[in-house]
Amino acid sequence: MTCNNCESGWFWKKIGRCQRCMNQLSVLCVLFWVSWLLWGIQHTKSVEGIALIGFGLAVHLLLSLHLWMKFIVLPLRNRKPH
Repeated sequence: MTCNNCESGWFWKKIGRCQRCMNQLSVLCVLFWVSWLLWGIQHTKSVEGIALIGFGLAVHLLLSLHLWMKFIVLPLRNRKPH
């Protein structure tokens, strides 16, 4: 990985700090929706369709966790009391 946060060893030290990870997750979310609209919506009850739904759920939850940490948790943690 290219940033200092990604070289640290623990998951919670990385989440919400690495722009590269968030960019990759954003691209994966867009790819999920394209594949869902082109193929998955017709095959919702097949094994592949269910796997696609699981993939989309995992990617969207991880991106949501990144954004939650970046815009809500980390600014509150770094805020200095008056």
